[in-house]
Amino acid sequence: MPRKKILKSFLFTGVQDHLSFIYTARVCLPKAGNRGLIKKSSTVEETVVKTIASAIFMIALWLLLSGIYKPMLVGFGIASVMLVLFIVRRMDQVDGDRVTVALNPIKFLTYFIWLLGEIAKSNWAVTKVILSGQAPQRQHFFEIPYSQSTDLGQVIFANSITLTPGTLTVETEQGDFQIHALAYSDEDLEALADMDRRVTAIETERA
Repeated sequence: MPRKKILKSFLFTGVQDHLSFIYTARVCLPKAGNRGLIKKSSTVEETVVKTIASAIFMIALWLLLSGIYKPMLVGFGIASVMLVLFIVRRMDQVDGDRVTVALNPIKFLTYFIWLLGEIAKSNWAVTKVILSGQAPQRQHFFEIPYSQSTDLGQVIFANSITLTPGTLTVETEQGDFQIHALAYSDEDLEALADMDRRVTAIETERA
């Protein structure tokens, strides 16, 4: 692949990765529609601090996911972060929408550690499928209901499914997600139901 196409691919991939975390980024930024009772000076300071915090978080995320630290590619990563911050600010000014973080920090940390273990186990299972040299016998689409009452909880559940190798959330419906499994088994439904319960448990408010 020509060098220019490789560089463009890294840039666009960086932008896509950051936009996939748009909810997280928007939580870190102040809203334009709720400034009536706040002094202008304090609002400006809050904006600067939260924007810098968001930039640091997304740059760290980009470096972690990229694993390539050449100056030009790091520059593309920084450029993609700046583009995402600009898009998020423009979106906030238009609709003033806000995602409420209603999560229990301790339970969320416990869930995150559990999820890392599930990712490791699924990685091993997918690796065995690949090394066997045979195509998976039971690729399958199926639906799994979700019980989360908040948008953020549903996003965490859907992305947890996708982050776990071998399963992918392909579509969101009212009350359930459509999932694709690389090597489907009857245990998948039970495992995803357990994941659903764990995500719901970290929510601190119910709709």
